[in-house]
Amino acid sequence: MSAPAKTASPLDEALALFGPLSLVLLLGVAVLLAAFQEESRAALQVWIDSTAYGHCFFVVPIAAFLAWERRFDAAAAPVRPLPWLALAAIPLGLVWFAASRLGLMEGQQLVAMTGLQLLFLTVLGWRRYWALSVPLLYLYFLVPFGAFVTPALQDFTAAFIRIGLDLFGISNFSDGMTITIPEGSFFVAEACAGLRFLIASVAFGVLYACMIYRSHTRRAAFIVASIVIPIVANGFRGLGIVVLGHLLGSAEAAAVDHVLYGWLFFSLVILMLIGAGLPFRQDDPNRAQPAPSLSTTPLRRVIQATALAAILGALIPVASAVAIRTSMPAPTPAQTASLGGIVGCIPAQGGPKAGDSALIWRLSCPMLIGPIDHIEMQIALLSAHASPGSILRLRRDASQELSAEDVTAHSFIDRPDATWTVVETTEPDRETVYAAWIDGSPAQGGWHQRVHTALSGLNPTSRLPVVVTLSLPEDIVHLTPSQRHQVEGAMAGVISHNLSLPSLLQAISARP
Repeated sequence: MSAPAKTASPLDEALALFGPLSLVLLLGVAVLLAAFQEESRAALQVWIDSTAYGHCFFVVPIAAFLAWERRFDAAAAPVRPLPWLALAAIPLGLVWFAASRLGLMEGQQLVAMTGLQLLFLTVLGWRRYWALSVPLLYLYFLVPFGAFVTPALQDFTAAFIRIGLDLFGISNFSDGMTITIPEGSFFVAEACAGLRFLIASVAFGVLYACMIYRSHTRRAAFIVASIVIPIVANGFRGLGIVVLGHLLGSAEAAAVDHVLYGWLFFSLVILMLIGAGLPFRQDDPNRAQPAPSLSTTPLRRVIQATALAAILGALIPVASAVAIRTSMPAPTPAQTASLGGIVGCIPAQGGPKAGDSALIWRLSCPMLIGPIDHIEMQIALLSAHASPGSILRLRRDASQELSAEDVTAHSFIDRPDATWTVVETTEPDRETVYAAWIDGSPAQGGWHQRVHTALSGLNPTSRLPVVVTLSLPEDIVHLTPSQRHQVEGAMAGVISHNLSLPSLLQAISARP
């Protein structure tokens, strides 16, 4: 009597289908991740801090599932490495360099993900890559991209609410994002724009369309619906909150837990999308499994293609990182001693701390405002090749704006020798004031500052970039309106009592 055939495990089946190819590709991916570690860390931090991108943690498991569903199609497609395609990594690296110099982290991350796609295409060839194109392209959802549409979403939501109130005959007055009815005022903040709902809906829509439909037309139609419907639904959500405030006679009562209600409303919208899409599904249960490809490619050729794509893809980012690290300023005793001249602030013990691209001095400015006993000052001296992204990260770290519910920024104090900007956040409630000097001159902010910093990094001058921030201790996360006003006054006092700060920073920023 013969023994029953042993059933292969999923792992054994995967190894039989893909062989050592998977291991070689993993090594290539590891090289690119090491080269683009700054982009990877920044993306991970956004996933953790921002509720709009929490779904990114599920992208890799979903892509793995989609790849497993297509394993037989992939096995039937021969592997034909295309080493010459690796040369495309050079212009791609130049695009990354331009995005890096301008401080466009989303651009850097998109280039990094495109480099990863280029690696797979170079090693697998067109046919195997096409068979796995759905899970591979789904990895683009790992990039926390799309925040730039928030102002447009705010405008749409505000306009939708105004039109809806007019149709309902509810008297209203609007001033930008603020909508006032007799029962109170409502502000269409960034959190009310619906970005988090839109991004999660698109990620779900692409997954659903790729699993349920076979026709490209139906897939495209469902993906478009997953974009349009959440935007319109968020307009109805905003209108509903304002109308509820009118019916309850209190704007505050209607706005309580509006974010929680928003997620419940969004869940209902997703269920409606699923229900609307089901009648058009295209199942193929009798689909035959294609025969595995009998053609074999020498492992040596696969390794060569992987090495070429990984090395060329990592070349420019690694060279840029080396240039920044080798140009890091070294602290001098005179710099640390000069900080003792800042009025009302005490330098922290231990001298400056070396970051990725800056030397950072920390000072404590004592004062008493409720639970706040001091304000923290941070002076960062950046590398000569630092990008605008380095300045932005210093500000975001101090203000904790990535994890905040709402963020607003406006001019605080504008003088010929400095331009101070205040960043206000809610949940956590924080006040952060900052100013930057590029080439010894005050930075104006916006694209002017980005271009100025990018050009100065390419041709360093005698002055290094400097960023000064005033912020609250990290354990302070709640502020009353009165405390906010007092904190701003205290920060303005620190600045006004240190009129010589710009000249002091010029001395600190002088290159040795």
